[in-house]
Amino acid sequence: MRAEIEQLFDNKPAAYTEAHFQLFNEFKQALNDGRIRAAEPDPEAATGWRVNAWVKKGILIGFRIAGIVDWSIDREKLPFFDKSTYPVKRFTGQEGVRIVPGGSSIRDGCYVGKGVTCMPPMYINVGAYVDEGTMVDSHALVGSCAQIGRNCHISAASQIGGVLEPVGALPVIVEDDVLVGGNCGVYEGTVVKRRAVLGTGTILNRSTPVYDLVRQQVYRASDDEPLVIPEEAVIVAGSRAVTSGPGKKWGISVYTPVIVKYRDSRTDTKIQLEDLLR
Repeated sequence: MRAEIEQLFDNKPAAYTEAHFQLFNEFKQALNDGRIRAAEPDPEAATGWRVNAWVKKGILIGFRIAGIVDWSIDREKLPFFDKSTYPVKRFTGQEGVRIVPGGSSIRDGCYVGKGVTCMPPMYINVGAYVDEGTMVDSHALVGSCAQIGRNCHISAASQIGGVLEPVGALPVIVEDDVLVGGNCGVYEGTVVKRRAVLGTGTILNRSTPVYDLVRQQVYRASDDEPLVIPEEAVIVAGSRAVTSGPGKKWGISVYTPVIVKYRDSRTDTKIQLEDLLR
């Protein structure tokens, strides 16, 4: 399948045939089943993850080959128009996924594991991978190709950024047992390692360094590697003073995420409520 997808992506035929649509449908089903994914664990990579560029190419093919169709439930009251290749993902109830009524949407072409809870309204975009036991809370977004581990909580109004292009760019990774607090944002290929805790309002991206008060280190993205948050880090939204120029004179501070501790038994006790909510 990989070779066929890459050939179709690179050649851009003048017209798409039934065989092309069949290939894409087989590809999309593999995404839905979790048999292929936009990024996957790789112990030899510096981040522990590698991007599967060919999978992202396949997702882009789905936009390229399709026209816009009417997906409306009621054209007068709830009009929806989107690519014919990407309707909402179908569930039968046998998957063990809870989708609580109230306006949530999960796009076709993503994996949602058993025991995932979706609180309304929330959105999971194409290419995302949400592993078993995770909760996606109200007004939360899981962006295209984002990878979410097992038993995570993506709290209300948080955004897990997605990226389709460039195809070689690593999407946002949130590993197992991570708690993402309310109104957080994780963007631009950031990797949040297992059991980390993001306090309310924490923003992580390529341009903002993270200050580790415990280990006395500063974590930054580089030209070649994304920002990586260590395992079990507990991060809060902080600030640092501007130390030169008018900013120093005016007493201005800028936002910065701060690691204030690493998870211990007290931290775990505080988040036991997550298990009771599932």
